[in-house]
Amino acid sequence: MSNTMIAVIGIIILLILLVAGMNIGAAMMAVGFFGVWFFRGFTPAMTVFSTVPFTQATTYSFAVIPLFVLMGQFAYMSGISSDLFDFANKWLGSLRGGLAMATVAACAAFSAICGSTAATAATMGVVALPEMKKYNYNPGMACGSIAAGGTLGILIPPSTGFIIYGIVAGQSIGKLFAAGIIPGIILAICYIIAIAITVHVKPSLAPKNEIKYTWKEKIIAIKGGLGMIILFAIVIGGMFSGLLSANEASCVGAFVGLLFMAFKRQLTWKSFVACLRDTLKTTGMVLFILIGAYVFGQFLAFSRLPMTMADFITGLGVNRYVVLVAVIIMYVILGCFMDSLAMVMLTVPIFQPIMEALGFDMVWYGVVMIMVMECGLITPPVGMNVYIVAGVAKDVPLWSIFKGVAPMVCGMIVAIAIIIIFPQAALWLPNYVAG
Repeated sequence: MSNTMIAVIGIIILLILLVAGMNIGAAMMAVGFFGVWFFRGFTPAMTVFSTVPFTQATTYSFAVIPLFVLMGQFAYMSGISSDLFDFANKWLGSLRGGLAMATVAACAAFSAICGSTAATAATMGVVALPEMKKYNYNPGMACGSIAAGGTLGILIPPSTGFIIYGIVAGQSIGKLFAAGIIPGIILAICYIIAIAITVHVKPSLAPKNEIKYTWKEKIIAIKGGLGMIILFAIVIGGMFSGLLSANEASCVGAFVGLLFMAFKRQLTWKSFVACLRDTLKTTGMVLFILIGAYVFGQFLAFSRLPMTMADFITGLGVNRYVVLVAVIIMYVILGCFMDSLAMVMLTVPIFQPIMEALGFDMVWYGVVMIMVMECGLITPPVGMNVYIVAGVAKDVPLWSIFKGVAPMVCGMIVAIAIIIIFPQAALWLPNYVAG
């Protein structure tokens, strides 16, 4: 049996374990361990199993994960989400469907200091859903806008998805953050346009808000977004200028987030411990998956499957965009069954050599990959964001939310097409990032 066939069997076994509900980190670690054992023997497999966890967990670049997560926790505890929604509502709320549009805008702003889709969806669900219910928005429409807006959490920096992709693919996290800004704005605009078209076709989904806000009220509401702007400017601006590395920016961001929490008078011992506890849980989960991915990566390296696939595909002589579309379709299919984090860990070691051999920029590819994975967050049967919002809403059936999110999926497809057709939309800002 060839090495390639053994690697394929290993991947199939891994997928079976994931579908069966096994933890992604444990599944990748188990398959990787037995794969290395098969190729190199028991002693080398034990060496990998015993050294990789410690080596990877103590890698300096990993420090960025808990610090950015902690920054998001501090921002969440400070109550900034309510301020952001109020700001967006003052400017967009008077339009038909304006509350849903304001929710997307607030999600985009909150993503700039959070970096987590789950946290963004859950937080904005608590803040925005009662308001939309108050004005008799269709429940599916209301929940759909929240679920879709939450996906911006892994595209607009600081993004946990970009951090993990950058570590696994060996790309600059600062450049990835910069690359996600314009696509994130484009996606948010596409969501808002999708909402506008939907409510124009079927006005009953979102009754028009008769409240008119004065320009004075709109200007005053801007102060609700100042905290986010300051935090974003310090973190992303520091990396843009070269004054801060990604690790240093995450550290400064966490400290400024703590100060902001204190300024908003939300800093208590209980809230501080809650932030640390949630950060520890999230970081432990991510690191365990990363360690499993590195063990699995050793198995793939010994099998030479990625290199074999790259040589085969480049030898076909087909247009590289045909290959890209095929990979995107595969991601969409995988996204219906797998978590986005799991997809990053599983697919990057396999497809990175192929994309590089075809001449694609790996920063741009990272943006496209993250955007495609966002589809999986709002499409059945997994649709993690839909389940999160359903948990917040309690009385809205899943099918209704999936129906309400359908126009947003169309908006996402348009946004992805724009980034593929105009790659400079993702690559322009990274040119100004030092390092």
